Amino acid sequence: MGLIKEFKDFAVRGNVVDLAVAVIIGAAFGKVVSSLVNDIIMPPIGLLVGGVDFTDLMVVLKEAYLDPSGTEIAAVTINYGNFIQFVVDFSIVAFAVFMIVKLINNLKRKEEAAPTPPPPTVNKTEVLLEEIRDLLKKQG
Repeated sequence: MGLIKEFKDFAVRGNVVDLAVAVIIGAAFGKVVSSLVNDIIMPPIGLLVGGVDFTDLMVVLKEAYLDPSGTEIAAVTINYGNFIQFVVDFSIVAFAVFMIVKLINNLKRKEEAAPTPPPPTVNKTEVLLEEIRDLLKKQG
């Protein structure tokens, strides 16, 4: 019974829930960034470099062939186009995360730098009246 309670306490702790939400949002954000890169950024770049689709860029180390039994053996390739694609994806995600962290840090600095309001000024008349009140209390 103690193990179940301990797990429940762990699972509902704020940090674990926040982490789960962050992972889910991060996965969705990754898909959005992949679409941005694949569908919007890379086609014009490919057009600028001669209509090349970066995902098709590769170095063939060994051509595909048919073995004596008639089975096709796939080519051995280094797919550097996919690598370029992932580097662009990573760069965009890293920049977006950097901007979010920078925004959060700026908001924290503004909260820390907010001046504390000065203590309320006391009117001289109020001070005199309080002193008179206190003197009257001592006499009575």
